[in-house]
Amino acid sequence: MKVDVILGLQWGDEGKGKIVDVFSPRYDVIARFQGGPNAGHTIEFDGKKFVLHTIPSGIFHKNSMNVIGNGVIIDPVILFREIDKLREAGMNPADNLLIANRAHLILPTHRLLDAVYESAKKDAKIGSTLKGIGPTYTDKYARNGIRVGNICYPGFRKMYESLKVLHMQIINSYGSDTGSFTLDNLPFDEYEALWFESIEKMKELKVVDAEVFINKSLAEGRSVLAEGAQGTMLDVDFGSYPFVTSSSTVAAGVCTGLGVSPHNIGRVFGIFKAYCTRVGSGPFPTELINETGNRLREGGREFGSTTGRPRRCGWLDLPALKYSIMLNGVDSLIMMKADVMNPFEKLSVCTSYRESGKLLNSYPFELSSEGLEPLYTEMEGWNTSLDARNSIADLPLPLKNYIKFIEDFVELPIDTVSIGPDRLETLQRG
Repeated sequence: MKVDVILGLQWGDEGKGKIVDVFSPRYDVIARFQGGPNAGHTIEFDGKKFVLHTIPSGIFHKNSMNVIGNGVIIDPVILFREIDKLREAGMNPADNLLIANRAHLILPTHRLLDAVYESAKKDAKIGSTLKGIGPTYTDKYARNGIRVGNICYPGFRKMYESLKVLHMQIINSYGSDTGSFTLDNLPFDEYEALWFESIEKMKELKVVDAEVFINKSLAEGRSVLAEGAQGTMLDVDFGSYPFVTSSSTVAAGVCTGLGVSPHNIGRVFGIFKAYCTRVGSGPFPTELINETGNRLREGGREFGSTTGRPRRCGWLDLPALKYSIMLNGVDSLIMMKADVMNPFEKLSVCTSYRESGKLLNSYPFELSSEGLEPLYTEMEGWNTSLDARNSIADLPLPLKNYIKFIEDFVELPIDTVSIGPDRLETLQRG
């Protein structure tokens, strides 16, 4: 057996949670391989809506074991908020949840650092979610981090206090008043106390050598699906740097994020929206700062599931999509939110860029260049409801033409089309 992969091909928020939930019955193990609570994966079914920030999106299927991999970073407070909400809904996620002992912990002072760094950038803010993601990954690679496996060590509290002192020295060097920052509307001391309460609760969960569990599962013939967070265009190496996340969001990140060999990577499913969105700062060539962008935002309920911020919206960017497909070795495409574009009579699709009079057919090094102009192809919209459509073959002709245009441009099939938020509103080729 090999590890199949689901990941985003744009700037995140593509709908990965829904598709992982739809695909989960096919797999024995669902494993998150990177990111942290800056992600927000939304799943809707039976009239209920859940947003997961740390727990894999297969948690609703009792026969699937869900693994938080070593490449994920964990805020214990946020983790238990998720667990408590699932328990309120009648589930017990502890039954089918495993946590990698090598996953790093987000400390309260990591979140303080995040706020201080972002505040210091003033007009050059990157749009951080302020969940402590960047500072935690910084400590990981600086070899200062604290891992889940350390929480049962006798010296855990000393490790925590030593790192806290280091963080406070950095914060003080910025001249920041830590009392002016709150964490989820709580004073620092209260959040810190809640953090330690959550650490005690973590000791009751199943903490394992996740890389050993996953490789043993493969050897014993069990199927594994790796779930990515954020999107390819936010990858720390290949995204629109520096307006990126702090982890590897591409397929290669599965190997380090779960501890599996490149030989054990199977099919790669790439998810994209029928249009584009982005949260926070950073370049976005096809952004629509007009009524059309507002219609996409309202129709798609484009507000961040983690931050609540309105998402920036724009037309589909095919050169960026093709670049993402190349980086990830995508085998099959999944198009989300086709229904959001139902009301439009005309659509535009970016097929190339022009920079300083020169035509660019590929994704450029510096996406934020002021001289970069997207060039569009106009297409007919389907301008009709997609309700009661039971297969891709049943879709209106203009939508089929839209799908075919994308497939021809990126040279890859679109095998799944989402026409609504519910798990049942998902059409797949046979």
